[in-house]
Amino acid sequence: MTYRKAELYAYDISTAIWRKASASSAEHVCVEVAQLPGGARAVRDSENPGREPLRFTASEWAAFQDGIIAGEL
Repeated sequence: MTYRKAELYAYDISTAIWRKASASSAEHVCVEVAQLPGGARAVRDSENPGREPLRFTASEWAAFQDGIIAGEL
């Protein structure tokens, strides 16, 4: 199932499992990512986990990953 942006922000992520990037810096300045239904992702600041996370649809997340691999970001 593909989730729309409004549905992602309505989805309860209080029990989400967050992962830190494996390449986080020694100062622990990094982001954390949680999987959401339908291949979507939530992203938050590891230094401020109480702040509302950004949420990306599966297609937005795929485009972000493609940009990283292509060296665009």
